[in-house]
Amino acid sequence: MFFLGERIMKPIPELTPLEPWIAHKIGIPGALNRAALEAYQLAALRETLTWAREHSAFYRAHLAHTPARLAGFEDLSALPFTTAADIREDPLRFVCVSQGDIARVVTLDTSGTTGQPKRIYFTAGDQALTVDFFQVGMSTFTRSGDRVLILLPCARPGSVGDLLATALDRLGAEGIRRGPVRDVAETLEILARTQATGLVGIPAQVLALARNPAQPRKLALRFALLTTDHVPRSVVAAVEEAWDCTVYNHYGMTEMGLGGGVDCTVRRGYHLREADLFVETVDPESGAPASPGEVGEIVFTTLTRQGMPLIRYRTGDVGRFLPGACPCGTALKTLAHVTHRFDNVVRLKEGGLLTLADLDETLFALDAVCDFSAALERGESEDTLHIRLALQEAAPLSRTGARRALLALSPIAQTVATGVLRLDITAISGAHVPPPAKRAFGVTRNI
Repeated sequence: MFFLGERIMKPIPELTPLEPWIAHKIGIPGALNRAALEAYQLAALRETLTWAREHSAFYRAHLAHTPARLAGFEDLSALPFTTAADIREDPLRFVCVSQGDIARVVTLDTSGTTGQPKRIYFTAGDQALTVDFFQVGMSTFTRSGDRVLILLPCARPGSVGDLLATALDRLGAEGIRRGPVRDVAETLEILARTQATGLVGIPAQVLALARNPAQPRKLALRFALLTTDHVPRSVVAAVEEAWDCTVYNHYGMTEMGLGGGVDCTVRRGYHLREADLFVETVDPESGAPASPGEVGEIVFTTLTRQGMPLIRYRTGDVGRFLPGACPCGTALKTLAHVTHRFDNVVRLKEGGLLTLADLDETLFALDAVCDFSAALERGESEDTLHIRLALQEAAPLSRTGARRALLALSPIAQTVATGVLRLDITAISGAHVPPPAKRAFGVTRNI
């Protein structure tokens, strides 16, 4: 803060660096404005639809009975959605270039589904766009000379960590390629030995590092960027308290081209790479556009991808656009921090809804917890919520304490009180390292 006499003046938030970058990309001199950006997006949507119809076997059939040209954004609702099941069925039908032009293929987990795995194809040019976004997004909090520990897959050329390291190099920073956390003690030793000023990692894995009792005495960490999974507020608070650093949030998925949006210094939500993506929120049942500020399913269309464009792709993520301007002053939209997916919501017997986000905020707030799994088992008269807690070594947490915390959630308290829900809590102590896959929460018949 700055002091002027007896008045305290807060520093003005810095404009997200995404704004001037996007303005330059779309050829806008000076400050960006929504009218110019939306004119660009509409033209880019038209070009993407033409490219996909002409070069993708899937979209040639998928869009066969849709308007030949968008008159405006309102016409988007006439276009069918693209789903993960569509990609799994035959991903090569999406590809718009020769296979010789594909530089990187990413195979994604099928989450227990049968059939073809979900594969996403990128040209070298598509990946160059991701590096550009990573460079600008990281410049929000990265300085020249910083050393950033990359706790994401980075062994293969074109992997997310490899592209991030390339982007950091352009900023004059060093990306320390480490990969997902396999050994907590070893990773902490590297963090201390390299005197890394920043790190990028998976929320639950970074939490396991921050809560490990064998913390190095001197760390140089100034920031942490959490990505690949939803970021609970309780995890942000725990990491910031443990390391006295600032935590930022990134939203993206492989289908988006690995990068979608990132916090500015205000950290109230993500600003999106709006020159490369057109993002909507829709009613998950009807598919109709969500009203401004209303919660819906996040749907996106790629605007600049050549290898495998995606049109109105349903992410399954719950989100909403925040009303009003961001205090950083940008003309870009602000997407509220995503907390969970629609398939990570269960309905309890009394009608209340329980989300993975509810459990995240409650259980990660317990100092001993570094990870957990949850599943709801249906019974004829009584359901059972199974909670498996992973605790740090010798962590002092009782099942009574965890139960008390869960009962603070009204949907759980009400159903337990009426005898239609039972809590089954177990805990495992040790140097547990959470897997790098996304967590899930759902209903099961037999556990």
